[in-house]
Parts: sequence; C-alpha cells; structure tokens
Amino acid sequence: MEDERRSKVKKGSLAVRVGLEGEEGGFKRFVIPISYLYHPHFRRLLESAHEVYGYNSSGPLKLPCSVDDFLHLRWLIERESRGSPSKIHHHHPSLSLHTC
Repeated sequence: MEDERRSKVKKGSLAVRVGLEGEEGGFKRFVIPISYLYHPHFRRLLESAHEVYGYNSSGPLKLPCSVDDFLHLRWLIERESRGSPSKIHHHHPSLSLHTC
C-alpha cells in the first residue's frame, strides 16, 4: 500500500482518497483525469470535501464519499463524456448519491 501512495501520478491526472470515517475498508486511492474537476457532479463533491476537510491537507485530495458512490459517480462522468451533448444530464435529472 505504501508503494501505491508513493507512485507518481501521470500528467493530466490527480490522486484522490475516497472513503468515509468508520467505513469498512477505510479510504481507497484513485487516480482520475483532471477534467473531472470541471464536471458539475464532481464539483458538488469538491464542495463537500471543502466543508468536511477544508482546503489544507497533505497528500491526495480527500473526498467524503463512499467508495461505491464514487465508483458510480465516475461511471456517470465517463458515460457522459462518451455521449453526445444532447444526451448529457437527461438520464439522471435528480442524481442522488447518498454519501457524495
């Protein structure tokens, strides 16, 4: 696990730690494209991270979200990025990620 944390992140990507305090399995590290930072759903998650952790943190960006919900969010972002603009956002108008 130490090697995983120390591994370099390629240009255009960002390391994040996902998990909730007390959640079984703890936090998990993901490497995501920087383009996620501009996605509306991910921006809401960043706002939550600011509320929970503030701006000062060392290491990967910590996201207050269950791993399962983060994986679902990542799937939505990837699906939208492959779809046409007319399909974006109309598949899930009331996205509800319980912990994101």
